[in-house]
Amino acid sequence: MNQTRKSPVIRPGPGQVWNQSSSSTSNSNSGSIYVLQRSQSEQKKKRSIFSLIVRVLTCRGDIAHVAEDHAQTASIQYSSRTSLRSSKKLYQSASSTPSRASDGPQGTDELSFEDISKATGNFSASNIIGQGGFGIVYKATLKNGSVVAIKRAKKDNYERGQPVEFKNEIQTLSKIEHLNLVRFYGYIEHGDERIILVEYVANGTLREHLDGKCGNGLEIGERLDIMIDVAHAITYLHTYTDQPIIHRDIKSSNILITDKLRAKVADFGFARISVEDPTATHISTQVKGTAGYLDPEYLSTYQLTDRSDVYSFGVLLVELVTGRLPIELNKAPSEKLTTKWALQRLKGGEVVLAMDPKLRRNPASLMVVEKVLRLARQCVAPTRQLRPSMKRCAEILWRIRKDFHEHNDVMAAANHSVQVAPQMGAIKNRREFFGIEDSGNQRFQSA
Repeated sequence: MNQTRKSPVIRPGPGQVWNQSSSSTSNSNSGSIYVLQRSQSEQKKKRSIFSLIVRVLTCRGDIAHVAEDHAQTASIQYSSRTSLRSSKKLYQSASSTPSRASDGPQGTDELSFEDISKATGNFSASNIIGQGGFGIVYKATLKNGSVVAIKRAKKDNYERGQPVEFKNEIQTLSKIEHLNLVRFYGYIEHGDERIILVEYVANGTLREHLDGKCGNGLEIGERLDIMIDVAHAITYLHTYTDQPIIHRDIKSSNILITDKLRAKVADFGFARISVEDPTATHISTQVKGTAGYLDPEYLSTYQLTDRSDVYSFGVLLVELVTGRLPIELNKAPSEKLTTKWALQRLKGGEVVLAMDPKLRRNPASLMVVEKVLRLARQCVAPTRQLRPSMKRCAEILWRIRKDFHEHNDVMAAANHSVQVAPQMGAIKNRREFFGIEDSGNQRFQSA
């Protein structure tokens, strides 16, 4: 017989309380969803600076244009743990418009386990949208028509008495909020069931887009936007939360893509909150992550720092410009390790050979690939002291995107001139060399 376990202890941050709302059923075993609520005084205070905070958090829209008008490298500002919720209800992710947040699922604080079961078609295989070490992720349509993602933990984790990832993820998710991070709605404990409710992002993962399983292919400009979105998200985790958070599993299958082809970082099962000791230089911990993305220094020393995420981000940059997985077992021996192979192409001045075949070959895209690979080379440096911070990575990528747009503007102007000049030259040639004059009755037509 299943016994209801006590919910994990969550320490709320300043101005936050954890409330257990009334379940939609009186059965004590039905399970209730736990949601994060904030005081009204804090809501009023933060609502007054809402539009400014959203622009700062997204680093898109107007703020991007302002930054790109400056000759110097942009300096990115963030807000620490800023709430975008304007009421005690939990809201869905912000809309595709960067400066405005839209309402999300209503009444999620009244859901029971039975409601979740119905919303997923009794956890039907047809509603599975992903799976990983934590468990299976389902698409769920709530009673009011709202759509959320349900992460259902593997039961055998709890039979072994190791609910670590579940507690770790809800502890981490409860402390963060950023438009480039998947939004957290709450969690349910019901007997041996552990469920996390998060934002549903409908357009697949970055890896699916690179593989051609989703979308129509990502052009270099769209890939640049995704790089910057991910850089913003990780910078926020490292620098602008109350305690720095190290994700530990940055990879393309953990990057969700919105309908507007922007990125949201997901899956915090391996995330680690840094120790409060300001003198600490690293965290000694068991190695967790994904092969190909793992920082070799962390792997050999068991010392985790925020630069371990920087290493993974460098691998992700290579993945974005090459389209290849970090480890390609079906390639020739010299090409199995994609990062090493791509950086060798960079060193040899053969950047075009490292480009994803799906990308258009033109001077602007070649320029972007070369500069991104140069940044990736810094990120995957052998020791953490040689790697840039994530904030610095974001600033460099901003500059690359600015150069890319300027290059495209120049090319567009040049193409316009090319389209006009030959026409005038042809008229002159017909008159001077062939004696042919265009008139009202006769007009020369080229074959």
